Order: sequence, then C-alpha cells, then structure tokens
Amino acid sequence: MQEIVFQLPHLRLQGLQQGDINKPVILALHGWLDNAASFLPLAAELDLSEHQLIALDMAGHGHSQHRSADAHYHLVDWIQDIHQLIESNNWSRVTLLGHSLGGIVASLYASAFADKVSKLILLESFGAYSKEPQTSPQQLRESVVSRIEIESKIAKHPASLKNAITARKLAGDMSKASAEILVRRNLLETDNGIEWRTDRRLRTISSLRMTEPQVEAFMQAISCPALVILGDSGFEKLRELLAQRDHWIAHLTKGTCVGGHHFHMDHPQLVAKQINDFLQIENNQLG
Repeated sequence: MQEIVFQLPHLRLQGLQQGDINKPVILALHGWLDNAASFLPLAAELDLSEHQLIALDMAGHGHSQHRSADAHYHLVDWIQDIHQLIESNNWSRVTLLGHSLGGIVASLYASAFADKVSKLILLESFGAYSKEPQTSPQQLRESVVSRIEIESKIAKHPASLKNAITARKLAGDMSKASAEILVRRNLLETDNGIEWRTDRRLRTISSLRMTEPQVEAFMQAISCPALVILGDSGFEKLRELLAQRDHWIAHLTKGTCVGGHHFHMDHPQLVAKQINDFLQIENNQLG
C-alpha cells in the first residue's frame, strides 16, 4: 500500500492506498487508538480487481493531524471528516469498511448520507453503544473532568519499540505480529526517543452517548446492503447487540470469524473471503 495525503479545509488526513485509482473506493476506517495499518493484512487478501482500497488514519490517529487545541473528538466530527473527504475527492457511492469505532462511524455515515454509500461492511461493530437517558448528566460531568485532568498530566511514552509492541498486544488481545503492525505506524522517533503519535485526548470520556431509540433510528435509516462479521472470541457485548438489533438493517448479511476483536488482522484470509463473496454477490445483483 502507498501513502496518501488528503488536505481538507479544516484538517490534514493521511492513509494508505492500494489498487487502481480509477476504480470505486472501499474506504476503511480503523478502531479506537488503531490506525490505517490495521488493514494491511486484509489488503493483501482482498480482491481489488473492481475497487481501490483507501485505509484512513482517522483524525488524531496514526499520521493524520490532531484536532486543534480547542476541539475534541466526537462521533459527529468524524462524520464531518468523512463527508468532506468523500466530497472533496468526488468519490461516487463508496463502500465503507469499518472496524470497531470505525464501524460505528461508518454506520452513522451510511445512515445520514445514504446517497453516498453503496455497501457497508462492519467488523466487530454493530451500531453505537448506548446508555439510558438518566445517565446523561453524570456522563457530561465525567467528560468535562477528564478533559481538564488530561491537560495537567505528563504524557507517557514507551521506553522502546519492544515495550510498545508488548503493551499493545496485551491491551488488544492480538498476535504479536498484528501488534507490531499497529505500533510501528503509531510511533514517532524524536531526539528524546520514541513517542506515541496518537492524540492522548482520544482517551478522555465521551460527553454523551446515544440512547437506544436514537441508535435504532440511525440503523433503520441504513438502506444499502450491509455485512457484519464478529469474532467468535471477540467482545461479548457485540454479540448481544447483534442479536437485539439485527432486524434494524433491512439488507443484512451476518458472518463470524475465528479470533478476537482484531480477527481481521490475525486471520485476514478468512475475513477477506467473506468480504470478497459479499461484494461479488452484491455487484452481480446490481448488474
């Protein structure tokens, strides 16, 4: 995959691109604290004869720019980033491929901008997490406090690449090889050693979560064909959400894969087969 840079009016985004630039776009969005390299193993297995793959470093992650000092990270802001990216490049009817947080962002975008999305693929993700309305005041309080506290804390960086890989492997329950792929793109070499590229403000508490009826409204507005794949040892909460919500998306294909939350990195061939089959079937039906 080749490095690619997008300068939006408010932000510089970077990522990795593979395939014919004249083909329709599969836009891949990674999970929280991950980066575009999350899709490197999968890119090697996908059939890109009819598509190009663009794996994006979302704002604050990887090589992309951090938000300004007076801004924070909200789901709605990532939706704006994606829309401006698609519009500024004149991409027509993209396929969105999202893992974890990237899947939440992808599903919200496919809901709000249905005319821009031809297909939706979710890996270890199935709609936004929700909370009861009465928790909102406490959520907002905790979010504000967390934002203020992080500004006074000294940033912690890994002592070595080896330590960083080990820590990421343990935190993400993934293979060492997958952890190294993610970590190498998330580190910056400086005169003082290595530092995390990730904006530490990503670790602050969200100001508000949606209620379940709000999530339902978004997911029922997804009109394109969708594929969801969960890991057989991934997050249990996601399996519960899928069972509760699967009827909210009209045209949904469900799949599973061996592995945990990052199964798309640890078992890319198994995931790619399901994605390739899904894209082929949908393309044939459209044809």
